[in-house]
Amino acid sequence: EVQLVESGGGLVNSGGSLRLSCSASGFAFDDYAIGWFRQAPGKEREGIVCSSAVGSSDKSEWYADSVKGRFTISRDNAKKMVYLQMNSLKSEDTAVYYCATAGGSRGQGTQVTVSS
Repeated sequence: EVQLVESGGGLVNSGGSLRLSCSASGFAFDDYAIGWFRQAPGKEREGIVCSSAVGSSDKSEWYADSVKGRFTISRDNAKKMVYLQMNSLKSEDTAVYYCATAGGSRGQGTQVTVSS
């Protein structure tokens, strides 16, 4: 069974930082691109970052313009963990953040609230 469990969300002041973690299990972690998306109340889901599969011929990371230069994704393949380092947070970053695989699985989400 595929499981993705996010943690690390919370309340932070504008300009602050948070590091989200995602623990993965139940699938061949190295074989999948994995990323984060977020959903704010009343807004559509927004994909924000993705990291290619370990064996991909095109090892790359993609960032949405809204987070480029502020957020960084990393993955620890040995631990089957994915991290999202979020710096220079803004009030518009307030949302529930989900870890997801390219196969369509996602976790339960973790709330990030940025206070202005």
